[in-house]
Amino acid sequence: MLKEFKEFATKGNIMDMAIGVIIGGAFQKIVTSLVNDLIMPIITIFTGKVNFSDLTLTIGNSSIKYGSFITTIIDFLIIAFSIFIAIRSFNKLSASTKENIENLKKKIGDTDETEEMQPQEPATKQCPYCLSEIPYKAVKCAHCTADLEKNDDKITENA
Repeated sequence: MLKEFKEFATKGNIMDMAIGVIIGGAFQKIVTSLVNDLIMPIITIFTGKVNFSDLTLTIGNSSIKYGSFITTIIDFLIIAFSIFIAIRSFNKLSASTKENIENLKKKIGDTDETEEMQPQEPATKQCPYCLSEIPYKAVKCAHCTADLEKNDDKITENA
């Protein structure tokens, strides 16, 4: 069981996800600071020195902190927009890279690797009797009418 957990935890995608969560947490702190220390003070200038995080609605003994909720929504919108811009940039870069690869393949005349690896069958062969050039798959010479047989790439008479 410990071995299975080790294999699970050390997979590449798990490590990538863990790094993403850590960076996301740090990014969230930066955005929260941006909202609380820069954006919200600028908004309070235009709204008459109102601090959104102090806005509350008191009903009986309960207070609803809707100002703090508004600040959290602004945090979310900034993070979502930042992620949108990052993914959009990545997709453009990825599409550009794929397009460049396709253009490069066209320029160099890309061929299928499997075609290169398979030996090509010759188009013609020489008749061992009259030394005429005949089609490779021929079993009878068109010039001397000798019967030919293909046996391990050796041409022999089949009499």
